[in-house]
Amino acid sequence: MDLHPDAHERNLPRLNVLLAGPRGFCAGVDRAIKIVEEAIRRYGAPVYVRHEIVHNRFVVESLERQGAIFVEELDEVPDDAPVVFSAHGVPKSVPAEASRRKLFYLDATCPLVSKVHREAEQHFTRGRHILLIGHAGHPEVVGTMGQLPEGTVTLIEDAAQARTAPVPGGVPLAFITQTTLSVDDTTDIVAALRERFPEIHAPAKEDICYATTNRQAAVKAIANRAELMVVVGAPNSSNSLRLVEVAERAGCPRAVMVQRGRDLDLSLAEGLATIGVTAGASAPEVLVEEVLTRLRERFTLVIEEVVVAEETITFKLPGALQTEGAR
Repeated sequence: MDLHPDAHERNLPRLNVLLAGPRGFCAGVDRAIKIVEEAIRRYGAPVYVRHEIVHNRFVVESLERQGAIFVEELDEVPDDAPVVFSAHGVPKSVPAEASRRKLFYLDATCPLVSKVHREAEQHFTRGRHILLIGHAGHPEVVGTMGQLPEGTVTLIEDAAQARTAPVPGGVPLAFITQTTLSVDDTTDIVAALRERFPEIHAPAKEDICYATTNRQAAVKAIANRAELMVVVGAPNSSNSLRLVEVAERAGCPRAVMVQRGRDLDLSLAEGLATIGVTAGASAPEVLVEEVLTRLRERFTLVIEEVVVAEETITFKLPGALQTEGAR
């Protein structure tokens, strides 16, 4: 389907575009953004947000225009202002500090991240030492490790660490994972842990979230048909970075990440017949449209959407935002 009416008149070369589905916003990201927007509507600007609500500058700047102020720590938040915690989750010390200061806060932690927090607490109460598979320094990992006392969680970043990382002796072990990891990488790490610790406790259900899994599956479905994969996302977005890696591993000769349509180097698509386009879970569809508009500057696009799963899940807003009334 040619989506540009005058493309033929301009005699542009044809380019097949495989649009991965699902792509873009997941339910947790959608909920987090709505929490900030509803807080601004209900309580008035400014509403403070600790850390980027999701890892996407377009989203952050849009919320800033509506009246959100993004800060790194709570000491930047005035006593009389509402504050929202990001979708990635926060250490227990953060809400504890907010309560101590009597700040009104809203927790936008993705419910699937909260599920991992609960798993960690359950393992801890049962006397298990926890191995957390994830990336050092990522806000979700910081938040998950911050649910428990220092020294009770060991971070495992790759299969090599799974085979060699020192762990306490004489105590049962359990593993949990960051929700936005590569499914294939995590499988390898878990296999290494199970080989080393046959009795290790596993999650009852996969910790990697449905949205991460679906977006990676969609990329795999088109990777071997595409000569280039364009991933719309942010360089600090774990799930977006994983899509680049997954595309290349699944047979796509080249994968690039762009934050906006204007960032796409059109020369990368010169001479190609087919490219793939997807977006990380924190990238809105408007940014995918920007990429397509950019491509139309030089090509006649024939677009095919390849959908591997339908996503219908939604998450409720916090109770404080579900009913009208003053805080």
